[in-house]
Amino acid sequence: MVHSFYLNGYYIALDVNSGAVHLLDKMAFDLLNKFEDKLPEECPAEIVKELSKEYSEEDILELYSELLGLQNAGQLFSEDDYERFTDMMKGAPIKSMCLHISHDCNLRCKYCFASTGDFGKGRKLMPVETGKKAIDFLLTHSGNRHNLELDFFGGEPLMNWDAVKEIVDYARSKEEEYNKKFRFTVTTNGVLLNDENIDYINKEMKNVVLSLDGRKCVNDNMRLTINGKGSYDIFVPKFQKLVEKRLKGENKEYYARGTFTKNNLDFAQDVYHIADDLGFDQLSVEPVIADPSEPYAITEEDLPAIFAEY
Repeated sequence: MVHSFYLNGYYIALDVNSGAVHLLDKMAFDLLNKFEDKLPEECPAEIVKELSKEYSEEDILELYSELLGLQNAGQLFSEDDYERFTDMMKGAPIKSMCLHISHDCNLRCKYCFASTGDFGKGRKLMPVETGKKAIDFLLTHSGNRHNLELDFFGGEPLMNWDAVKEIVDYARSKEEEYNKKFRFTVTTNGVLLNDENIDYINKEMKNVVLSLDGRKCVNDNMRLTINGKGSYDIFVPKFQKLVEKRLKGENKEYYARGTFTKNNLDFAQDVYHIADDLGFDQLSVEPVIADPSEPYAITEEDLPAIFAEY
């Protein structure tokens, strides 16, 4: 099995069974996509004819020979060495699940891997019944696992907050019947936090992830509201209230999750700000993943500065 796709300016092919990853040019990408299974010894004439509208026949045949060489080396359409073990995996328990409860967001972060929340598929919210079916699936396939984990993710989960609460309540109603214990996590940008949902999160969520990049100037350069304004002053006081209340309760786990870019290669200062100025001592600040053409993308020339900063 081969998965080929275009991402961040690169044409990529992943040979699933061998784990080989290939960077392709467009012609190789177009040619490889004509095959769902092993390449025959000779390129089919109809494929050559179709692609010759854009590429020369000589180049197509030469490239095909190269792809065939990769296949013969076990790096394309390779055999599944683990197929004989599939029967052993039947009934293997599932212990965790991530629910994309909201394919929508109330921020427009420049570096968002989810296309500002909708994953490129249109803004929509998960129906409650879908979430309940996911709970049923997890319960049915969790085997003898007692502790089950479920993450509410987005987009911004608080945009579908009533559904989150209904799904949590439904899962709790099944715990005794199935002898299970759910541990919930929610990831939020904090914009919609209020006293009511803060108290609910601190009661029901075993962990909570708070999206925050660091200093106000850094955060507000990348994490923007829908109207293009900075978001720092909106959510920081709410995060502080949540954490202050959380540390007094039973569920104390949380962490502030930040992203650094080319714009703040001095990201240690953001770590200090999150920890010392804001008081969040559980945190993670990680590098952005972006198309190299983006002005905020981290490039190889930035690595010495990043290493020094770490």
